Amino acid sequence: MKRIDPFLYNAPILDIHGFDRYGAQAMIDNFIDNCIRIKANKLIIVHGKGEGILKKSTHDYLKKDKRVLEYKINIFNDGETIVTLK
Repeated sequence: MKRIDPFLYNAPILDIHGFDRYGAQAMIDNFIDNCIRIKANKLIIVHGKGEGILKKSTHDYLKKDKRVLEYKINIFNDGETIVTLK
């Protein structure tokens, strides 16, 4: 049975499956801009499990983005990263 974190029901979600590293980073940057506009402080980025290339690229990008307070892997689904904005 898949468990869902009830605190993330209304969090905006970005799915970057199928993108390369650079396309995914551009999508993430635009997504964070849009989340700031709608005043969403938590968001979800779905990068999938696979070989971990998109996950590593996503985390490298989030580590450098000054708008990001913290990010962590979703404990219920390790193919997602939960991001908290400042």
